[in-house]
Amino acid sequence: MAAPIQSLLNEICASEDPIEELKTLRTAVFSTPVSGLRQAVSGARLEIIFGLLNTNDKEQIELCVEILSRFLQALEPIQLAQNYKTALQSGLSHPDDSVKVLTLTQIGRVAAQADGVTQMLNSTEILCDVIQCISVERIAVAKEAIATLSKLSNTKAGLDALFRSDLLNKLKDVMLTNDIIRYRVYELIVEVSSVSPVSLGYCANSSLISQLLEELTGDDILVRATAIEMVTSLAQSQHGRQYLAQQGIMDKISNMIIAAESDAFSSLYLPGLVKFFGSLAIVDSPQQVCEKYPVFLEVVFSMAMNLDPTLTPVALDTLGVLGGTVEGKQVLHKTGEKFTSVLKRISKVASDGATELRVRCLEALAQLLTLPAEQQTDDLLLLTESWFNCLSSQPMAMIRNISTQPFPELHCSALRIFTAIGCQPWGQQLMMDTPGFLEWVMDRSVGTGKEAKDCKFELVGALLSSSSAQQIFGAHNYLKLKTYLNEGPYYINAVSSVTTEGAD
Repeated sequence: MAAPIQSLLNEICASEDPIEELKTLRTAVFSTPVSGLRQAVSGARLEIIFGLLNTNDKEQIELCVEILSRFLQALEPIQLAQNYKTALQSGLSHPDDSVKVLTLTQIGRVAAQADGVTQMLNSTEILCDVIQCISVERIAVAKEAIATLSKLSNTKAGLDALFRSDLLNKLKDVMLTNDIIRYRVYELIVEVSSVSPVSLGYCANSSLISQLLEELTGDDILVRATAIEMVTSLAQSQHGRQYLAQQGIMDKISNMIIAAESDAFSSLYLPGLVKFFGSLAIVDSPQQVCEKYPVFLEVVFSMAMNLDPTLTPVALDTLGVLGGTVEGKQVLHKTGEKFTSVLKRISKVASDGATELRVRCLEALAQLLTLPAEQQTDDLLLLTESWFNCLSSQPMAMIRNISTQPFPELHCSALRIFTAIGCQPWGQQLMMDTPGFLEWVMDRSVGTGKEAKDCKFELVGALLSSSSAQQIFGAHNYLKLKTYLNEGPYYINAVSSVTTEGAD
């Protein structure tokens, strides 16, 4: 294949209008495995294709980008850096964004290799252009630039180059473009900081993290909301949380939640504050977070009780994630009547609220009621049973009624609640005591979509996963459930019929 590709390149070089030849070459390179292209690339005159990028013809640029993306995959990153440095630098300033994306992707490959980092550090102009690409309007270009610089920062040499040279000033200059670009740079800083305590130290010393933290209390509400998202991402790593705690950020965000009550625009940033503590509780400790910052749980309960299209969904998601852990369940249980009232409110909205909110309520309830076999102690089983019973005077009928309504998303979300309690002995006993329930579960005509079939199959699997299943359901039902499971989610009962015509 090497010879035909070289021949096609020669034809392209000699053509004044190479569109058809480029199409032929594209077919040739894409029909050749990458491993087979390596031999062709070693002697190929790729500069011909790079040269053809210098045009205003969109179709020609598109063909060249496709061809080069395939060709360059066959090159080792170090070969790219050594042999196509000038072409890569030209690509970063090309007016067509697809060329920039291609170039940044290839530079990212180079930056991911130890030898490649050395090559990149010798090309300060290229790194400056990569930083400049963060300010390009098209987000795909900026994302590739951020990813490339993040890879570069995985080595000490890369960190030194980015944070202890003129490149840092370039980064700060780019931030001045506008709010959007400034936050793209913050995204890079948070990404780099999350790698290790060392990389966090570099970012902190650059003053860019402290600049981000100051924006938490800025006058621009939308900027404040975006800053909260960034800080939440920084809190995902243990060293990030330690740094934020040392800077007093947890206390600051707690105070922001308190102050939000008297702020008419708080609905724009309060969800972010709640997500911050919700995320913190999951990666750290629900009990410690809720005890140290009691306002967090108070505001979540308030958001769940007061139906607000912006705030309530966040509260439901937070309660679901928090209550999905054993420690979170215990924290919620300790609040007593406060949480019971919230559960009843969620149950009411699940029954008669707007469809999207009903789905969020059902999903939250499923997470709250989930208790895998390895976590099932007598106390926790009593807890989940009490939560289920407070949903309604007849919670089984309520959830089943929701599942029969003509909305697939409601049907599946309701089934997930049954799945949550399906491996718990008290839940199995309720199902056994509910007339027709097991027959309904095994009726394959109920819920005909793929997702519905998958959810029903998951429910049956949950019922059989418990060691108490055979005793509670009895041998006959247990065998029917096993048969259902063995047949799979998409089994269709074969019905044969014989029709006799003309027999009077």
